[in-house]
Amino acid sequence: MQNRILGLHHITAIADSAKRNLDFYTQVLGVRLVKKTVNFDDPGTYHFYFGNETGTPGTILTFFPWEGIGKGTNGTGLATHIGYSVPQGSLEFWKLRLQQSGIAVEEGEIFGEKMISFKDPDGLQLQFIESSASDNRKVWTTDDIKDENALKGFHNVTLTLKKAEPTIKVLTDILGYGLQKQEENRYRFATDAIDTANLIDIIENDKNPAGRNAAGTNHHIAFRVENEAVLMEYREKVMSAGLSITPKIDRDYFYSLYFREPGGVLFEIATDNPGFTVGEPLNELGQNLKLPKQYEAMRSQIEQALPKLS
Repeated sequence: MQNRILGLHHITAIADSAKRNLDFYTQVLGVRLVKKTVNFDDPGTYHFYFGNETGTPGTILTFFPWEGIGKGTNGTGLATHIGYSVPQGSLEFWKLRLQQSGIAVEEGEIFGEKMISFKDPDGLQLQFIESSASDNRKVWTTDDIKDENALKGFHNVTLTLKKAEPTIKVLTDILGYGLQKQEENRYRFATDAIDTANLIDIIENDKNPAGRNAAGTNHHIAFRVENEAVLMEYREKVMSAGLSITPKIDRDYFYSLYFREPGGVLFEIATDNPGFTVGEPLNELGQNLKLPKQYEAMRSQIEQALPKLS
């Protein structure tokens, strides 16, 4: 690997109901619950990580399911669309499966790639895209979602912004992305440091109202680096650009930094190490409630406060 941004590490969104969120992503979309833990700042709230078998960076969608938070509003200053890569020829399967679950589906194209667009039960905007690039990532399969249809991981994420240029400067000058394509007010940026989960789209629309964070909206997007040494190099780059950034934070499964880019989207940079099998073997990922060390002494109270999942 290189001392570069390696595409997306994970994306985090907000949900309203833990059980509904868990059921939809594991049972309808067929991704693996890689980690069942709690919000570091609010241990009475779950933090779910969904991904492939091992929780490979670039496949991980995470949620803070704040019970009863109510619906948010997509708009400028947010990552408004999350794009998954799906195998060629699988869109019909997904269209039928989603419709059978009562989910409305729209068909379309982005930059010549066929896709379907829909909302999860909280209103989070998802897109399943048949990527024109080769995607050989190992998938997680279920009894009724096999290799030929299973989600590969992220393809792209779309930021909706009132003004694109300040954010573009962060993507290109700090994070090493380059402009790949543009169609009217949609821009696509890519990094060639990795072949998958390497695309950031921007829609510029100064007439769109600002988004409001609550259920069905994005909380932050995380970019991937190999290790802590590279992480701290990026901290210096962000600070040198005049942006505020947090100290290094230990998230148990990765180390991270957070900063808000000029368009309003919360960016994170996260490491590959140590990974999701810390303290839990691969075959047991997601089965047990894993608590951050500082909350282990409060386990019984936390378990009683958390919403029931069955």
